[in-house]
Amino acid sequence: MSQSLDDISRQLKKRHRKSARMKWLSFGALLLAGVFLVLFLADMLIKGLPAFQQAYIQVEVNYSERASELPLAAVEADVRELVSRGYLRLIPNRMEANPDLLGTQRMEWVLADDEVDQYLQGADSSLSAKHKAVVDRLTEAGRAELQFNTGFFTNGDSKLPEMAGLASAAVGSVMLLIVTLAFAFPVGVMTAVYLEEFAPDNRFTRFIDVNINNLAAIPSILFGLLGLAIFINFFGAPRSSALAGGLTLGLMTLPIIIITARAALSSVPDSIRHAAFGVGATRWQTVRDHVLPLSMPGILTGSIIGMAQALGETAPLIIIGMIAFIPDAPTSFTQAATVLPAQIYTWASMPESAYVERTAAGIIVLLSVLITLNATAVYLRKKFEHRW
Repeated sequence: MSQSLDDISRQLKKRHRKSARMKWLSFGALLLAGVFLVLFLADMLIKGLPAFQQAYIQVEVNYSERASELPLAAVEADVRELVSRGYLRLIPNRMEANPDLLGTQRMEWVLADDEVDQYLQGADSSLSAKHKAVVDRLTEAGRAELQFNTGFFTNGDSKLPEMAGLASAAVGSVMLLIVTLAFAFPVGVMTAVYLEEFAPDNRFTRFIDVNINNLAAIPSILFGLLGLAIFINFFGAPRSSALAGGLTLGLMTLPIIIITARAALSSVPDSIRHAAFGVGATRWQTVRDHVLPLSMPGILTGSIIGMAQALGETAPLIIIGMIAFIPDAPTSFTQAATVLPAQIYTWASMPESAYVERTAAGIIVLLSVLITLNATAVYLRKKFEHRW
């Protein structure tokens, strides 16, 4: 008897040791994941925050009436090579837009070249010793400084790093999400309602269930091939447009919305349905007036998370051509457009060192949008849960 008790005691101690080891292993895995997340965010912030500042220099701009001399003779000779070439090219356009500038000279803060920006921020720069001396002289005189980079949010893409911004990609992302939501949400919710509330339990519906779950797990790039074959080659949707991209991402998001909507519908107690049937309501009236309102928090949460996932996708959009150079924001759903992930991918492949900062800053903006969308999903879920 004493021997058996000793064996039981040893087994219990062994189990407790295994339980303690599993606890510490789980805690270590969680801690390791947290460390990687902190390192990732810290790296993005260190690299990306400088992109929210841009170098400007104060120069005397000569708005000569002889347009043939512009833009080469527009600014002082000793600082001309430090001014952004994009700014110099825009001087004739500014004169056409504001005729009062003709024949005047004025001191203005103008956009500096990306190498000047790198030098003022303490990064590696290819400026010559002569140009560095000029920048130092301007800085001491208060004519060269870092200012908030508004162009990062108001400009489109550019071959010049100092003029590159996210405006066209942001507009394209919004238009893409509109198309995706308009296509995937009603189709997904109606499909979920039919499968959960009206469809009979037979081989056909079970076959559909299996395939919907499989579609939610396949690589996203395959949806790009599907969108290219169906929407562009068959239906003739414009390539690289928000319409083609939104419909393609709608196909990718559809299984997620269907699965989450079905889970939300199935979570509604059957007593709600029985009570509605007991007072003479039809099945459609029961679903419309009772089941759908009660399941709406879960449906909205799943839909917003699906939209957030669609916003972060790049592979399907590369297939349908939404990786092109788009300097101007699209004004219609059929115009060529790009999106935030594709813009970040394009900047990451550029050779100039200034694009490294803009790549990290674009990631910060994209992460902020994704966190906002997920926070909105949580807020709407709590709000509707309290209401219903």
